[in-house]
Amino acid sequence: MNLLKRVLTAVVLIPIVLLIVLRAPVPVLALMAALVALLAIQEFLKLAESYGVRPFRWPTYIFVGLFFLFLALSPANKPLLDAAIFIYTLGFAAAIAPFVFLTVGMRRVDLSSSLPASATSVFAVTYIALPLAFLVQIRELWSGAFMLLYLLAVVWAGDIFAYFVGRSLGRHLMSPRISPKKTWEGALASVVASLVVGILLYNYALPISSALLNVKLMSRRDGYFALQSPPLWSTALLSIGINIAAQLGDLVESLIKRGAGVKDSGALLPGHGGMLDRIDALLFAAPVLWYYAAWQVMQ
Repeated sequence: MNLLKRVLTAVVLIPIVLLIVLRAPVPVLALMAALVALLAIQEFLKLAESYGVRPFRWPTYIFVGLFFLFLALSPANKPLLDAAIFIYTLGFAAAIAPFVFLTVGMRRVDLSSSLPASATSVFAVTYIALPLAFLVQIRELWSGAFMLLYLLAVVWAGDIFAYFVGRSLGRHLMSPRISPKKTWEGALASVVASLVVGILLYNYALPISSALLNVKLMSRRDGYFALQSPPLWSTALLSIGINIAAQLGDLVESLIKRGAGVKDSGALLPGHGGMLDRIDALLFAAPVLWYYAAWQVMQ
């Protein structure tokens, strides 16, 4: 029954996600990323309560909302300028967050709870909001929609094969204290699946982009229309790097849940748990792709 719920939820959500990623204007994508971030942060702050923390809920939501609002209202449509503005915004948000939340903490009667609450809010911003902002910024780069399609396909393929191969063939536990069901067999299958899917996507990037352009699911700026694909070795390394980052992201969230004594971060998505459960891999994988893409733009 849980597997059926998992499949049905994916069948409903995947087309919606792909439509937003491929066709929505950047400001709309930023607002959707903000919604996802706020839902995931709400779950994270609830997990923090299991650690004895009384979090700053509304100050955290407002800070994250304003951060994404700025991203939504300031697209530059010039790759190098986009990257520079994004880095400045990211750095400013990360630097000012501790001061904002510690200032909020001054209003508490129990001052001993201010530092843990502030640290939790800062972590929520850097762990969830900032990585999701990388997705928005990737979309602003040339071929941005195709790169996001590549990212999602590589992460999803790795996740699917890890799940099914781990359940059927897994014998050697990877990290029994943190995630008792994860196995090395599943992890290896995940890497192979991401590698194959990543190579295939870039090998057929031109016809895929052309097909999406023809059905008006992608603009020419957002597709990959280069006559030559990237070198095989760079695509392979990038796909493996994204997969490893995604698996680490999943393990990190499992660590947080294990410490909180819960199985899922929430129950928002039937068969998948909460929003944080669904995006945990992307939180580590998105910065890896953004760095590669930004490096490519600057060449």
